[in-house]
Amino acid sequence: MKFFRKLFSQSKVDVVPTEPQPISGENGNLSQQQTVLSESVVLLKHLPPGLHVGQFSDRGRQRKRNEDSFYVMHTVLHHEYGDDDFGLFIVADGMGGHQKGEVASALAAQKCAGTILKEIYIPELLGESSTDSRTLNEILASAVDVANKAVQKEVPNGGTTLTIALVMGNNAYIAHIGDTRVYLFKDNELKQITKDHSLASRLEEIGQSTAEEIQQAQNVLYKAIGQSDLVEADVDIYVQHLPPGASLFMCTDGLWGLVNNDDIKNVLNRADTPQLACEQLIQRANEAGGRDNITAIIVSMGIDNRES
Repeated sequence: MKFFRKLFSQSKVDVVPTEPQPISGENGNLSQQQTVLSESVVLLKHLPPGLHVGQFSDRGRQRKRNEDSFYVMHTVLHHEYGDDDFGLFIVADGMGGHQKGEVASALAAQKCAGTILKEIYIPELLGESSTDSRTLNEILASAVDVANKAVQKEVPNGGTTLTIALVMGNNAYIAHIGDTRVYLFKDNELKQITKDHSLASRLEEIGQSTAEEIQQAQNVLYKAIGQSDLVEADVDIYVQHLPPGASLFMCTDGLWGLVNNDDIKNVLNRADTPQLACEQLIQRANEAGGRDNITAIIVSMGIDNRES
């Protein structure tokens, strides 16, 4: 499957728009981690060219276990058209109790990562051809379906959100189920790319509910992995261009539910690296009560600071 040859042989002028386009419907780890916090006050925009990644997960201050899982893999691919970044980033927020949530989220992330790497990365790495003519969007939707079937079979009564960002060159391909969020941070603007599959989000759209009703519906999802059979149209897929200096910010509701957009922008503006930004954002969520598990991934595109 020669996705990279197809993508990188296209004119570099023919880029995906910065606005996300919804379509219906050698470092890798799957982790539930805690680390020591750090401090910094240097702008992310000073990062050198290339892909820069941070990840952090914490159980919060009110939960006994961490039911969030994430997967991070990023490298540089060398091909006939030059060098391009490749990254796979997955966040899953489990639910179900009695350890079902953490098992469901880890299983979903693992199955999804395995499918995407098998279908896209490994064939290109080995120089193998494939008769598979599916698009990237179809493969991402298929990976979500594989994860859904695995959770239904192996974790009865368990469920999880599942949000995937596949970065190839300067484009991110995002597949999404649930209320884990992906934001674009660019030019000091923070824009939510994904849509929450929650009852609260639906009530806000209708505009006929009270703030109290919306708050009570915040944790009620109408789409989640493991809860029902999915069809391709159930998976939200977006294509987002990532110009130099831009960042993708992925996080569970344990973060975005407690840290407002202005605080997020302030951290992203001042953090030395994406890793430090993740740590500081989770620290802020804990300082705000830490009522849920908290996970964040930041993927930043560096710039050439030698420009005059």
